[in-house]
Amino acid sequence: MISWNDFEKVELRVGTILKAEDFPEANKPAYKLEIDFGELGIKKSSAQITKLYTKEELVGRQVLAVTNFPPKQVANFMSECLVTGFVTQEGVVLASIDKKVKNGLKLL
Repeated sequence: MISWNDFEKVELRVGTILKAEDFPEANKPAYKLEIDFGELGIKKSSAQITKLYTKEELVGRQVLAVTNFPPKQVANFMSECLVTGFVTQEGVVLASIDKKVKNGLKLL
């Protein structure tokens, strides 16, 4: 069990995917994403979501991401946030927003 204070430390925020590119250098199939988090700016992420999503359908989609992890080196790319999703047998299903909201809003 974690405390409420522990949970409040996690910055789960909504952002809009601006760009999705193939990431052939990654060990596992992934895309390089650029995500707009409003006042937090644009952050990059490596996401293993290639089985269920095309690059084209990702652009413009709002996603939920952890924005306060330290940057992580993934192959030759620096991932600045962690896009959230659910691991299924078919692939990773993104945690998504059902109505458009302002980029950068924090999950409460």
